[in-house]
Amino acid sequence: MVKGPRGELSQAVPSSISLVLSDSTLQVNRASDQGEVRALHGLTRSLVANMVTGVTTGFTKTLEITGVGYRAQKTGDNLTLAVGYSHPVEITPPPGIEFTVESPTRVVVSGIDKQAVGETAARVRRVRKPEPYKGKGIRYSDEIIRRKAGKAGRAGA
Repeated sequence: MVKGPRGELSQAVPSSISLVLSDSTLQVNRASDQGEVRALHGLTRSLVANMVTGVTTGFTKTLEITGVGYRAQKTGDNLTLAVGYSHPVEITPPPGIEFTVESPTRVVVSGIDKQAVGETAARVRRVRKPEPYKGKGIRYSDEIIRRKAGKAGRAGA
């Protein structure tokens, strides 16, 4: 269990892995050198490091909305997206996750749990994935969309 200024998180640790706290340093130790135990060692170290980062600074994912008339707005705690469907799409955040609409085309998903932030951002992106021809849709701010040429003018048509 990790507690910090932004909240607290807990994670089950496999029995073959032990955690030792000494002088404000948390050390992850393994019982043997078997392949599966070594993999769990690295996984546990990463999970604990992400928990510590989450409760101290938190995690964010930024999404950008591209397309004529595509926009987002915050309605209470929920996120309402107008992305070319006949109806607005409303997304309710799971506990511990918060939506921030910086501009109508920029949404920030933030929280203390890295896995929950990434999963929620993926759920928002899934509403209208970016398409390769015009680049319209919801994409991560650091994502690069490979554009395709589309139909070329055919001779004799």
